[in-house]
Amino acid sequence: MAKIRYYYDTDTCKYERIRSSFSDYLINIGGFLVISLLLAFVLFYVHSIYFESPIEANLRRENEEMKFYYSLLEQRMSEADAMINHLQKRDDNIYRVIFEAEPIASSIRNAGTGGSQRYADLLQKGLSQEEIILESLNKVDQIRRKLYIQTKSHDELILMAKNKEKLWASIPAIQPVSNDQLTRLASGFGMRIHPIYKVKKFHSGIDFTAPKGTPIYSTGDGVVDEVENNPFSGYGRCVTIDHGFGYSSLYAHMERSAVRKGQRVKRGEIIGYVGSTGLSTSPHLHYEIIKNGVKVNPVYHFYNDLSPEEFEKILELASVENQSLGGGH
Repeated sequence: MAKIRYYYDTDTCKYERIRSSFSDYLINIGGFLVISLLLAFVLFYVHSIYFESPIEANLRRENEEMKFYYSLLEQRMSEADAMINHLQKRDDNIYRVIFEAEPIASSIRNAGTGGSQRYADLLQKGLSQEEIILESLNKVDQIRRKLYIQTKSHDELILMAKNKEKLWASIPAIQPVSNDQLTRLASGFGMRIHPIYKVKKFHSGIDFTAPKGTPIYSTGDGVVDEVENNPFSGYGRCVTIDHGFGYSSLYAHMERSAVRKGQRVKRGEIIGYVGSTGLSTSPHLHYEIIKNGVKVNPVYHFYNDLSPEEFEKILELASVENQSLGGGH
């Protein structure tokens, strides 16, 4: 029940009953609504500033998670890039030095991946995090390219290693006759007295004295390139072996050969026997090494079966300017 209200009328000196008109009711209702709306607006404003809606809270959590995992991804990409750089340095400064290969040019290792045009389809979608996504994709592509280049380099190194093993087996590296006491080296490489003409001539190999029939060994793996059986030529009966990699070796004044042209031989395999055919004054082996078409001093290729002391001794013997034992070379 509505409460009755009164007011004191000074003209009549009586309490008169207050009667509200319809307009008063409208004004009161209107005022209430205005105040309520203002209060609601204030509360909404305060809530929007200091309190999150469930949707906003979810979006905030998603953004925080995205930032965390993006930073983690960026860290992992940096670590992967650092590891690849380490591999590149080892590749250029260790492995390729061992195999005497040129390092890969930095222009190849660090070549670009095509710029943002590679991601034209993504750019057309208008992604909200376009910059972050493109940056990540570009880093991943750079890492992938570096890995591809490094993989190809390792393939090349494996091939080099296989060829290097073959190279070491092929290069002439032992003495062609048994010479344990180093007493069979009669004449070295260089200017020597010719046994027939008795004048100084260039001696293009090393002479090893040995009895007739002493085995002669191939000094490296290879293929028999020539077999000369004419006992009256300058070299007499001789054998030439192609070792590959620019190397070949020649064995002259043989009594007889033990191989045929085109035959594949191994280091240490018997290829003939010491004789005195051709322009020879006594039984011996004339031995030459040819590298890229140029005759070189064989004494520097005896490292495989000599100790450092023995190698010094044979260097000393090979340097003596005496008379060679055979002509025609």
